[in-house]
Amino acid sequence: MSGPVPGAVVDRLRAAGCVWAEDEAALLAAAATGADLEALVARREAGEPLELVLGWVAFLGRRLVVAPGVFVPRRRTELLARTALAEVAARAGRPVVVEMCCGVAPVAASLPPAAEVHAADLDPGALACAAVNAPLADLHAGDLYDALPASLRAGVDVLVANAPYVPTDRIADMPPEARDHEPRTALDGGADGADLHRRLAAGATDWLVPGGVLLMETSTWQDGLTTGAMRDAGLATEVVVDEETGGCVAIGRRPVSR
Repeated sequence: MSGPVPGAVVDRLRAAGCVWAEDEAALLAAAATGADLEALVARREAGEPLELVLGWVAFLGRRLVVAPGVFVPRRRTELLARTALAEVAARAGRPVVVEMCCGVAPVAASLPPAAEVHAADLDPGALACAAVNAPLADLHAGDLYDALPASLRAGVDVLVANAPYVPTDRIADMPPEARDHEPRTALDGGADGADLHRRLAAGATDWLVPGGVLLMETSTWQDGLTTGAMRDAGLATEVVVDEETGGCVAIGRRPVSR
């Protein structure tokens, strides 16, 4: 166990603008001592996100590995993972799940071994973290559906994505921790934030089984754009919201063939 948290660490973090300085100091002191602790504190003082300094982020009761230069999963994305878990639980056999734009694979890491799990992303650094967080998942590198093996076509039960959805002109207004330390490709969703959502929705029916579902994280002021793209692709839509975490998930279901 770590010893008492040095008061000087708390003071330095508070001076750097860390609102939860005491809690952060305790986490840093538990992670390192001496010169190593000093290095971690200096990184945090410089504005690096706490999760990247620690090397992990809490998500649905577990710690996921993160590293400098990757997108850090937010708590609101837990709603996306819970919705995916519910969809998996409702299906017989061994459902096939694909996490697109997976980053460090928070959803894939949350799924049970009973599912066949795939995760895809463009960023090799994020996929390296995903390999640790979701060791049973098959990982694929590439741009959206181009990353997936042809064998999955028309065979996916649950397609889930936390694709970038920040409008381009609003990135400058984001907190520096995200704007300066996370890849722009993981943030920028185009002019209205829905460019990737349209691409994902447009291709979904080629990959989903009849009755399969597309789940996408969005925001409560953009959900109409996301569900509109889903409806244009022939999917039946609904939206679920978690007011406590700010999570918002658009659901698009492929009709069952008759």
